[in-house]
Amino acid sequence: MTDEEDTVAPLMPPSGSFRVAVLGATGCMGRHICAAFAAEGSEVIAIARRYAPRIAAHRFQSLDVAGSTSEELARVLAEENIDVVVNATLGWGDELHYTNVQLVERLIGALALLQRPPRLVHLGTIHEYGPVPFGTSIHEGITPDPANPYGTTKLTASQMILDAVRDGTFDGVVLRVANTLGPHPALESFFGSLAVRLRGVDVAAGIELTIADAQRDYVDVRDAADAVVRAARITRADPLVNIGRGQAMGVRTLVDELVTAAGLPAEAIREQRGEVHSRGADWVRVDISRAARLLGWHPRFTIGESMRAMWDTVTADQSLPARNAD
Repeated sequence: MTDEEDTVAPLMPPSGSFRVAVLGATGCMGRHICAAFAAEGSEVIAIARRYAPRIAAHRFQSLDVAGSTSEELARVLAEENIDVVVNATLGWGDELHYTNVQLVERLIGALALLQRPPRLVHLGTIHEYGPVPFGTSIHEGITPDPANPYGTTKLTASQMILDAVRDGTFDGVVLRVANTLGPHPALESFFGSLAVRLRGVDVAAGIELTIADAQRDYVDVRDAADAVVRAARITRADPLVNIGRGQAMGVRTLVDELVTAAGLPAEAIREQRGEVHSRGADWVRVDISRAARLLGWHPRFTIGESMRAMWDTVTADQSLPARNAD
């Protein structure tokens, strides 16, 4: 599909007129996606393995989608009369294949069984493209070449969905999303865990931190959720869209923004030399021109606003164990 064609994709019914199932509703992205759909009037059915108070405003269904059959999931979607299903699940470590691939196999099978399959919005990752040359803006035409198992499993899932959509099995879109910042971060993320460490820091002692010599694109999680809502409403358009801020920032600069949001002096971080083992590439800048054309979407939140929201929610949330990761 050409850029000219994707600007005239038809819209789904006006806001507040359909029912949305969010898979992975209790996760970092899922909770914001649920809130974004509810805010514009849609009825949300939150689906996850275990209930969490953070989604108390929505009706909840307990279901391990990856561990269920396609028939079981199809029955849930049919009984709920779902118009849009969002896959916001994410697997790490031992669950890479189980959550990132097996779950999507079950989901595709379920949609294929339905007489009127809902539109699917699947959250992929910008890391599916793998490393690109410094200065490159990552656009949808780049051939993916992921460099680690996480990117590989996410690409496998995205490609299965893109193939099914292009074959006409159901209607859907894959959003390849950059790393996220903002309220209620994943505590296993680099900035989420750093915010937890900064919460009780002794300024005199400070924190020793090894920081990647990298420049990366981070988008506010609320902006990413807005992109999901917009993608849910545009049908029969190009099924692949990249989402980010469209700007690469140094990780050290981003750390400084978080320290500022925390109201701490720069000396609170003592950078130390060392190798950083990271899931991300050293250069990430997302080309968001298709998102602008197709979805009418642009990022709204500045990095400073994202860091302040991250700090405010981490300090307010219940203390949870965190690990250093990047």
